[in-house]
Formats: sequence, C-alpha cells, structure tokens
Amino acid sequence: MVRRSAILLLMAGQRAEEERRFEEYLGLLGKAIGHADRTGPLRAYLTGLLLAGERKSVEPMAAKVDPRHVSMRHQSMHHFVANAPWDERAVIAVARDYALAQLERHGPVAAGVVNDSGFPKKGTHSVGVARQYRGPMGKQDNCQVAVTLSLVNSSMSVPCAYRLYLPEAWTKVGPKIVSAVAPPRFPRRLVSRPNRNWLWREGTKGSMHSRFALTRVRPAHRDHLRVVPRAPESLLIEWPHGEPEPTRYWLSTLPPDTALAELVRLAKIRWRIERDFQELKDEIGLDHYEGRGWRGLHHHGALGIAAYAFLAAERARLPPSTACLPVPGSPTQRLLPARSRPCVLNGTTPLPSPPFESATRACSPRPCAPAPGAATLQAPKSFYDTVVLEAVS
Repeated sequence: MVRRSAILLLMAGQRAEEERRFEEYLGLLGKAIGHADRTGPLRAYLTGLLLAGERKSVEPMAAKVDPRHVSMRHQSMHHFVANAPWDERAVIAVARDYALAQLERHGPVAAGVVNDSGFPKKGTHSVGVARQYRGPMGKQDNCQVAVTLSLVNSSMSVPCAYRLYLPEAWTKVGPKIVSAVAPPRFPRRLVSRPNRNWLWREGTKGSMHSRFALTRVRPAHRDHLRVVPRAPESLLIEWPHGEPEPTRYWLSTLPPDTALAELVRLAKIRWRIERDFQELKDEIGLDHYEGRGWRGLHHHGALGIAAYAFLAAERARLPPSTACLPVPGSPTQRLLPARSRPCVLNGTTPLPSPPFESATRACSPRPCAPAPGAATLQAPKSFYDTVVLEAVS
C-alpha cells in the first residue's frame, strides 16, 4: 500500500511538471501570435488537438474543451484559426526550436527531409484540391497536398516548414508544357557487381534490410545551357533480393569517400518522417480541418505541428532505455506505439547476402563500424531522391 501511494505521488508530480511546461510553451506560442486576445483561443485549440477524439475539427474540439458554452467557444476558435491575421510560420519556428532542444539530446540533426502529405477531399472548392498523386494510396486521388520540411535524426523528427502545394489549375498562369520524366534506367553493369545486404533498423516485423550498390555518375539536366559539365555525384542504388531490377535510386553530393553505411542510413531515415506524420494525422488531426481557405488550412497545420512538437519534446525528455514507458494517463503516452523499442544510433550493419548473378566473389559478413563523422554530419540538403538541385544565383 505504501509503495502504491508513493507511485501515485510520483505520477502526480510528473503530471504537474508536464502541465507547468505546457503553460510555459503556451506563453512562447502566445508571443509568436502577438495579440493578448488570442491567448484564450490558442489554449483552447491546442488543448482540443491534444485531447483524445476521433475528429479534430473546430466544433468537436469546442464541445470537448468547453461543453457548457459550445457555441461561443466554437465561434472563438473558428475565428482564431480561419480569420485572425497571425503568422503561422512564426508559430512553427517556436515549435521547432522547442522540440529541437530535446531532439538533440538523442543525437544531432542528421538530415532535412522534404515530404509531401495528402489530405483526401470529396468536394472541389477547398483551396488546392485537385486530382493528384497521394502517397498512401500510390495513385491519384481528389486531395490537397501539403509539402513539409522536417529536421530528423534516428530518434525523432521536427517539422519546420509547412506549405500547401497548388496544382497548375489553381495558379491561373495559363497552359504549360510539362514533359513526363520516366524512372531512370542505368546499365546493368553499374549495379551487377558484388554487393552486400545492409540492415538499417529493426521494424515491427523484423529487421529492415536490402541490397545496395554505389557508383559515381555525372547527372544531366538541361546541359545544353551549360558551358562546364556538372560535377560527378554518388549514385546509391537499392536492388532488393528477388526483384528483377533495382527499385530505388538516390543522388548524393556528399564527399566521395562517404561510407556506404552512412549513405544507406541517410536514405532510409525517411521512415521516421512517414511514421511521425501518420501520428500527426491519427493523433493530432492534421488532416481534419474542414474549412476551405488558405489561411485556415495553414493555421490549423501550424497548430497541429505545435501540438505534436510539445508531445515529441515530452517523449524525448525520457532516456532512450525508458522512452517507451511514459507516465500513464499523460498525453505523451498516446503518441508512443505499444511495442516501440529504443532506436540505436548509427545502427547500420552489413549482413551476409548472396552476390548478384555476375559477381565473382562472396560478400563479406564482417560487421561494419559506424561511419566516420556520422555524429557531426552538417549537410542536411545534400541527400535527395533522384533529384538534382541547381544553385540559384
């Protein structure tokens, strides 16, 4: 009985500390929004996003936050998100800095990842709606697409930019000629040399691993406008065992001597973004906004990112060995998978694998040491999927 009472007191103290940090966080966001009259709606909106519920649009959140004055609370929150002229970029900047302070306790930022996130829509009047590619479905759908930039390491990610993509039909600049770009095809001799199977992380269904090849190429893009040829870049190729040909390609401007293990780790770090955005949608309601306007959509997205940044920072305060054991009943608990396991930094390890058909020697089964300089990587924009970035003068 004494032990149970002590545990309850400890949990109560931790919840009180979490509430104190939430109040401080609201104060920082309030300064970014810049008007004292908006503090109340800000608190109500963030609280509504953090509370449990299947729908995180304005009316259901108002009913949960203030059940005795639903109409008044709904009007206040709706005006705050849809019409009030505050800068969503300033709010995201505060959320980014707040979460980064905890993210970097588990390791430095490894990369900046550009991601697209689709929001399905039934009508055609919401800003940016069109039939366009939606990642989870793997095909075109009637939806909005938001483009985000996230800072990420192997433990967590922090969204730091959020913008709606406007299809051509919404830009009203007249017809354009767009050339289709087919997936790149490379001679088999580039990827048929001996290789190894690389493991980059543990998944819920076992180890995530595949075969990779690395070579140097010189990208070509509008070269008829250039006088000097482009500098060579590294080409990372993924060819899973059993596939008739490679399935994915990455171009890298990192130094030529960058270890293959480090390139694989950076290429596959995107899984963290996909997982975190799934939580943003399922737990925070990033795609639940029911308004049609540009301002409201971006305000809702910024507040969703702010709510998620607080929960991510709370989760990151725990040491890695206890990161999956939050305080029962705390809001942080909802964002942790039931079977989550601590991530291992720089955990890219080669596994023995059969060579490609034309290989003449077996693959080395020796474990690979962490890539030199991995902990101090300072090139978040140097790694991207089959895209060549051009410098703008």
